[in-house]
Amino acid sequence: MIDKLEKVLEWGGTKKDITLLIMSGIALVISIFDLIPLPFDASWIAIVLCGAPIILEAVIGLVTEFDIKADVLVSVALVASIIIHEDFAAGEVAFIMQLGGLLEDLTVAKARAGIERLVRLTPRTARIISSENGSETEKVIPAEQVKISDHLRVLAGETIPVDGIILSGQTSVNQAAMTGESLPVDKAEGDEVLSGTVNQFGAFDMEATKVGENSSIQRMIRLVQSADAEKAKIVGLADRWATWIVLIALTAAIITYFITHEILRSVTILVVFCPCGLVLATPTAIMAAIGNVTKHGFLVREGDALERLAHVKKITFDKTGTLTFGVPEVTAVVSVSDEYSAEELYRMTASCESKSEHPLGKAITSCYKRTKRMNITVPEHFMMIPGQGIEARIGGRTLLAGNPRLMKEKNIDIVGNSRNSKSGCGGFGTQ
Repeated sequence: MIDKLEKVLEWGGTKKDITLLIMSGIALVISIFDLIPLPFDASWIAIVLCGAPIILEAVIGLVTEFDIKADVLVSVALVASIIIHEDFAAGEVAFIMQLGGLLEDLTVAKARAGIERLVRLTPRTARIISSENGSETEKVIPAEQVKISDHLRVLAGETIPVDGIILSGQTSVNQAAMTGESLPVDKAEGDEVLSGTVNQFGAFDMEATKVGENSSIQRMIRLVQSADAEKAKIVGLADRWATWIVLIALTAAIITYFITHEILRSVTILVVFCPCGLVLATPTAIMAAIGNVTKHGFLVREGDALERLAHVKKITFDKTGTLTFGVPEVTAVVSVSDEYSAEELYRMTASCESKSEHPLGKAITSCYKRTKRMNITVPEHFMMIPGQGIEARIGGRTLLAGNPRLMKEKNIDIVGNSRNSKSGCGGFGTQ
């Protein structure tokens, strides 16, 4: 409830800022083109709506913490412009500074959106198994109530609630959210599973080993939250050097006045020194970059990360060092049997996998259709064997397609394919 309230308030504040900026922008247009006769300069609307908060923040920072930031220089320029009746210049500076602040807030919001996606991955419930009077019972409880050593059951399509070890059952788990692995990973008894990952096919029982704040998904959320999506270093440059900038600006303005005896030129110095371009351009670029990489599945923790990325010279990838699109393709078909050619083996496997939901099965079928442009036979009977492969019946024959574990369990020897078996390649057999 508190989180929802914070979001409402945050969005409400953003809408208010946008509304004030629109009103200020319209007022500046009215002022520069003298569109509507008013008893006062329309620029004063922008000064009040955009400039007053800047001046107030600068005064509070100076009085309470003697914090000299870029706001101080902007405030001096605003007040000086008003004194010499350059109301439009004052309103324009205030408008640009507030627009930059809004873009900066939107940059933070875009970076925080990645955290919200992670939070949505957090499982809400868990299916706990208990034995009472010799009978097994299932009970759905909140995920945060799961304790270490509890026995849980995860059905196909459910998100794994906590970290644990599989006690019984075989399945394939989509770990993309945690490891970036594009393909489901086969899991069997004794294998570890992570919270926040999705059980795709078979049901299994597991024992909880890490729960609550110690689970993988919670650790990842804390990691992302630990790095505030604050300003990039270049955005805060003016703030860090604000003291010197203010002194230089005031000194230059005073010297200019004593030389020219024109207050307008002195105020011009102050206005030019305002870091409007820095405040406006950098958040815009960072916000656009975060939005772009988010579309491609990257999670940006802070705007500063993009700035640091510009200095990267080499990138080391884990896995195999090969970047892919995450969509498997058939690159070669090898037959180790004299009875079936590679072409016939490919056709039968594509037919068997035509009803499969596994990414590898779909890839075999789609690649066959695309490259061979031939029709395939739909199986008369189809059964998925979680973590191993499939069994199908075509033309009265029972066909198996899967990994070496399935072939071994069905007593099918893939002769001459020991190298491929070790590498985890699949096999095809008939019964």
